[in-house]
Amino acid sequence: DQRHNPFGGIDRVRMNPSSSSTLLRPAGPVDPEVSFISVQSMDGKPLCVLGNYSLHYVGGVPPRVISADYFAVFARHLEILLEARDQYPPFVGILANGTSGDVNNINFTDRGPRLEPFVKMEQVGQLIATRVAESMKAIEYHDWVQLGAESSELELASRRPDAELLKYMAQVEAKPKDEKPFQTNERSYASRVKRMAESPETVSVPLQVLKIGGLGIAAIPFEVFTEIGLEIKEKCPLDDCFTIELAGGSYGYLPTPAQHELGGYETWMGTNRVEIKASEKITKTILELFDAVQKGAVTAAE
Repeated sequence: DQRHNPFGGIDRVRMNPSSSSTLLRPAGPVDPEVSFISVQSMDGKPLCVLGNYSLHYVGGVPPRVISADYFAVFARHLEILLEARDQYPPFVGILANGTSGDVNNINFTDRGPRLEPFVKMEQVGQLIATRVAESMKAIEYHDWVQLGAESSELELASRRPDAELLKYMAQVEAKPKDEKPFQTNERSYASRVKRMAESPETVSVPLQVLKIGGLGIAAIPFEVFTEIGLEIKEKCPLDDCFTIELAGGSYGYLPTPAQHELGGYETWMGTNRVEIKASEKITKTILELFDAVQKGAVTAAE
């Protein structure tokens, strides 16, 4: 049963499920917005574009191949679209991960034909670059913007196994290796659970926000679920904002408490390493930092 988890339980959510009549619907929302900030010289030459999109890396490359994925495709294709390939100073295109901890590029209700290596990342990167280039024709540039930044260290409790889970995982490790497992990855997670039991009780997580004119950028060092990023966008006091995930560190996946109830790979202890309510505390802190950077900007302007 693909709903089995490594801890002897049954999940209601499955990451990357195989085709099955038991599939109902996506477990969370998507963020279709492509955010970006564009910088150009005083004479109108494009200097840099920082884009942000909430989609996990695409992958789909041959074994033992290292790839910069659709992020590099975006940068290369945008440079072509802006006719900036041979200019000096060189144009720099950058694409950052938005809140995409639970969103990938596969439609599991209609997978379509299997593609050759690199094809999907080319499709994704080129499409995002094309949309950004089209939008750049209508944006307004400013010769001066106010800058601001705020940061904070947030202490979170580490997830720790109880005695019952440690006992179950010891039984997993004691099984004969030729015995059929309850879940394919249970031995790997037995090791992870032991490491979590020996880890510090708390972890200090760096959080940061930037203000560039009316734009806010949040930096969160987790693979952040999309609904968290959508909430930050909705409640941010600035004109617009986006979140860069895995910024300033890598502390595992960050589901919401509601997603923890559903289960799935991203919620498993060892994949997720901090307390169940961590997303709520992080969101609250990020919004407080945005309030602070906004108030600081108003004070400076006065």
